[in-house]
Amino acid sequence: MVYKDFQGMKLSALGMGTMRLPVADGDDARIDEAAAQEMVDYAMEQGINYYDTAWGYHSGNSELVIGRALSHYPREKYYLATKFPGYDLSNMDKVEEIFEKQLKKCGVEYFDFYLFHNVCEMNIDAYLDRKYGIFDYLVEQKKKGRIRHLGFSAHGSVEVMKRFLDAYGSEMEFCQLQLNYLDWSFQNAKGKVELLKEWKLPVWVMEPLRGGRLAKLSDAAEEKLLALRPEEKIPAWAFRFLQTIPEVAMVLSGMSDFTQLKENLHTFETEKPLNETEKETLLKIADGLLGGTLPCTACHYCVSHCPQELDIPKLLSLYNEHCFTGGGFLAPMALAAEPEEKKPGACVGCRSCEAVCPQELKISEAMADFAEKLKG
Repeated sequence: MVYKDFQGMKLSALGMGTMRLPVADGDDARIDEAAAQEMVDYAMEQGINYYDTAWGYHSGNSELVIGRALSHYPREKYYLATKFPGYDLSNMDKVEEIFEKQLKKCGVEYFDFYLFHNVCEMNIDAYLDRKYGIFDYLVEQKKKGRIRHLGFSAHGSVEVMKRFLDAYGSEMEFCQLQLNYLDWSFQNAKGKVELLKEWKLPVWVMEPLRGGRLAKLSDAAEEKLLALRPEEKIPAWAFRFLQTIPEVAMVLSGMSDFTQLKENLHTFETEKPLNETEKETLLKIADGLLGGTLPCTACHYCVSHCPQELDIPKLLSLYNEHCFTGGGFLAPMALAAEPEEKKPGACVGCRSCEAVCPQELKISEAMADFAEKLKG
């Protein structure tokens, strides 16, 4: 197992995410606890010492199951992370109540790592509103030793992350990002990593395989990669890409069965970062995966001609994400912070934007389609 230094600790470079534990009868709320215990036992045996859970995973049952699974081991043998569930605005005034429940659910007296969960457009104003006392309470728990290290996860834009860091960055020790070779450009993960580098914050990675999307590629793409590294399996390329980024200290994988766990452990027996040719090849493959998306360059010519004053580049970026993912939560979450007159449905189809678009994009059609998809 590769280990990374973090403030005097040796963290396994591969951490076990517990959002996709094995379940019974396809029911996400019913974790197969025996199978999960078996996976945790094997992970511990093979050197994984970091376990990531959250209040909402598996309908609230992930914290319970991972707490019981880890209770068989001395507390100093593993690092446990969980998060304050700010993805739900109704939780904002319940930080103390939730934190105390989390300790009981996990059966521990402290959390090694604790995060503000999912800093994004939808909740940034609430997270920064001191009336809720979230930041102050969590800093107090850190002083008391009930939180050893405080950080945040983010699905929001670089601008949202800047707002959060400007307010709370002095107390943040790490940041968890959706980071993979597809989102390096698609979600501007590169810009987010650069921002964190300015703040000297190490990166924790979530969704290294984009929910499994990068575990299998087209035959043509796989042939290109096999020609470069015949011994490397396709999922391993996503992890090797992350090993190329110096700021990455922790890679979380939501492994749901033994096969995934064993393959990932094999990958993390060594550190084999990509060379420039390999990295360039992988990023070109990512571009190919995005072939069905609209190639907006964010020149903003369209914005100055929109009678509704819509932020069209932002909306097209969210549209691309929504189409590529086949739905998901990111676009609805980001748009939840916007007034109705700034959402895709506010487009009047006048095509003024299209008249000045250098890429000749069918923007009005995209906005109409986006509005329909969001209704669905």
